[in-house]
Amino acid sequence: MNKNAEPPRLQGAKKLGAEFETRALEYLQQRGMALVARNVTFQRGEIDLIMRDTKNVLIFVEVRARVSMRFGGAGASIGKTKQARLILAARCYLAAWRGELPVCRFDAVIFDGEHISWLTNIFGAEGA
Repeated sequence: MNKNAEPPRLQGAKKLGAEFETRALEYLQQRGMALVARNVTFQRGEIDLIMRDTKNVLIFVEVRARVSMRFGGAGASIGKTKQARLILAARCYLAAWRGELPVCRFDAVIFDGEHISWLTNIFGAEGA
């Protein structure tokens, strides 16, 4: 058995997560957003989707899914620790940016059961 192989449960969760990211990507593209990057990973954080809107704003998108609204649903799962990781990953991404830094924001696409919501400007990077 391969010591580095992921447990089947984790493999299934990653596959399901990728499916929701694809659905979120399609949802945002249908609303005029353009994909810049997907699954950008740094040592301490990952950005699910990086999009650009029609006003040239760079948007770091977190995708979350929950089967029920129990415990507040998908949106409630983006707590302070997750926000800090997203901010750190965005800063790492922007550190390699060439040219003038764009206007940026953090959005979330959340799936609660079959309901999809797009939450814009969910938090700021001030003080992080």
